[in-house]
Amino acid sequence: MESALKDKYSIVGIGETDYTRGSGRSTRALAIEAIRNAVTDAGLKMQDIDGMLSYHGGDSVNSSTLAYDMGAQLNFYMDCSGGGSSTEALIGLAIGAIEAGMCETVAIFRSMNGYSQVRIGGTGSRASTPVSGPGLMTRPYGLASAVQSFAFSFTRHMMEYGVTSEDLARVKVAHSNHASNNPKALMKQRVTVDDVVNSRWIVRPCAHLLDCCLETDNATCIIVTSAERAKDLKQQPVYIRAVQGRGTKPGGDFHYQHGPISRVAGHYVGPRIFDLADLSHDDIDVTGCYDAFTYTVVLQFEAYGFCKEGEGKDYIKSGIVNLGDKRPNNTSGGHLCEAYTHGMNMVIENTRQLRGIVDDYCPDWQNGNHTYDYSEGGCRQVRNVNTTMNMGWASPATGSALILRR
Repeated sequence: MESALKDKYSIVGIGETDYTRGSGRSTRALAIEAIRNAVTDAGLKMQDIDGMLSYHGGDSVNSSTLAYDMGAQLNFYMDCSGGGSSTEALIGLAIGAIEAGMCETVAIFRSMNGYSQVRIGGTGSRASTPVSGPGLMTRPYGLASAVQSFAFSFTRHMMEYGVTSEDLARVKVAHSNHASNNPKALMKQRVTVDDVVNSRWIVRPCAHLLDCCLETDNATCIIVTSAERAKDLKQQPVYIRAVQGRGTKPGGDFHYQHGPISRVAGHYVGPRIFDLADLSHDDIDVTGCYDAFTYTVVLQFEAYGFCKEGEGKDYIKSGIVNLGDKRPNNTSGGHLCEAYTHGMNMVIENTRQLRGIVDDYCPDWQNGNHTYDYSEGGCRQVRNVNTTMNMGWASPATGSALILRR
């Protein structure tokens, strides 16, 4: 099932704002800054963008509004309501729009004041909204946030495979080590297993405070165009080898009625993405695994086949996910330590890894000269990166994936 679109499209521009907790700015202002940074990164002009895609949870700004700010005339745009599997899926939709001839260059953005305004965790302004729709089946019973709703899947997994809080804490430790070498990371300090398990409980038995991602104010942007056009732009093209999503478990949101409750959508998305890319797990040099919580990482490494079911904890414990080992994961610190962006920052990070110009504390990183010293306050560029993979997560029922190459 190898894709006819393999390597036909590229990511040519990436941009973001500062990752903060209290931006003091509108999502409109944040979005324009991120888009402008991505356009500059690509060597384009605002008017070169003729397609836009975004997603939100009632917390962002419309593409058509930003087109006015940009002085751009859009031939195609769409604003979607989505979650953590949207980034990879929107990259696929951008390819489809260009392939259909609707536009030539697409900016995908996410803008959110996820700490100071509409908080993903269900607190702040979101907590004061009337209960309606699907919320009628959850919020009255105390399921007000994702960490609570997803906990059922992983609690069962813990029971079946003997996963402990210490096992989960090792995910946070690895990502904090990587974030300590990231000037942009909101949480740069390295933590220990003891730090994680001694932080307060959020949901027993699978989530302490430090097992949870960082609510953050930010905007991010990714620009997609044809590989042919990419050759004439500023940056080394990063080719889109394959994309898949948003795929679901049988039964969709009622996934717990079909198959093991601990089985997540990556179980179905994974085989398709590797078939489309005509690659195997051994071909992947760096992963970006959606880490809304430490337990989503364990579930996804198993679901996508990087290890056997029940062995996610051992995969993490082996050290393979650490900088300097075989297949580092979330080299920016991910959602647990860099910022929460619904997956955008992890695609941006893997794009930088493939370019060889990750912004770390190496004195000459701008020219691609890295020390590969991964001690605190040092390097986070991976040696000889050729292929990366992102694994998106919206819920146990829904997921997406993306494979990029140099």
